[in-house]
Amino acid sequence: MGKTREEKKGLNGVMQKSVLVTGASTGIGWATSLELSNRGWRVFATVRKEADAKELIEASSGKITPVIMDIVDYESVKQGALEIENALTGAGLDALFNNAGISVQGPAEIVPIEMFEKQFQVNVFGNLFVTQTFLPLIRKAQGTIVFMSSESGQVTLPLMAPYSGSKFAIEAVASALRKELLPSKIRVSLVEAATIKTPMWDKVDTTTNKFLQCLSKKEKELYAAELDTLIYFPKKQATMGMPMKKVVKVILRALNARRPKPRYVVGWEAWALIILHKFFPTIIVDWVSSKLVRQLGTWLKPK
Repeated sequence: MGKTREEKKGLNGVMQKSVLVTGASTGIGWATSLELSNRGWRVFATVRKEADAKELIEASSGKITPVIMDIVDYESVKQGALEIENALTGAGLDALFNNAGISVQGPAEIVPIEMFEKQFQVNVFGNLFVTQTFLPLIRKAQGTIVFMSSESGQVTLPLMAPYSGSKFAIEAVASALRKELLPSKIRVSLVEAATIKTPMWDKVDTTTNKFLQCLSKKEKELYAAELDTLIYFPKKQATMGMPMKKVVKVILRALNARRPKPRYVVGWEAWALIILHKFFPTIIVDWVSSKLVRQLGTWLKPK
């Protein structure tokens, strides 16, 4: 039996909802966890390091419960589920925000297959395993599942095959789950956000540097223009992105809605790319995208 309504009430007498947020050490996961805790949610937030757990506790004045979990370490996910189930003492989990992810970018011809595999392991298989593992708790509360996606889940640009491929895949997974879980009254949504000002861009730089070290001289010459874009454009995106607050606001809307939308598109850049690819001839979009990606590096490269 689950907890009664009285047992689930917080200190202020208001029904306290519970949520698991993955990838909460920085960026969207961190900001969403803090905002939810400030709004009275009981927040379980996954991090991979004890230091990040301590920072979350301090930032939330002890209101957030960190859970040490790596979504691609399936045993750690199972252990995290047991910890949360014990902490809920019979109650269900009201929401799951699948936020953890990485971004691998580069020409599809020369991205090492191991980096492609890592991209899918984290963004697809890790998020799916977390969802599978926590579904019994979510079913108990007839809760909500939200996946963090982007316009790259609908639109593929040059150099984005690994990341976009993983987002296309998670969109398919979320769409299937949304239909399959209807009888259980579990709601599933996607948040498709444009470029966000987030520390993720530092991680992209690190991944790109590793990728560049794998390339031969011939490969670097073959994709010289594209590699310049790969090096310099993320730095520009880090300054041009929309504030995290705007995205967090939409995530909270999806988590709180009784009948959430299947998809929430956030940001003019995302809308523009989706509309462009939907209504313009493919041959024109392909030509413009290819041309633009080759020119961006030239424009952004320091003189």
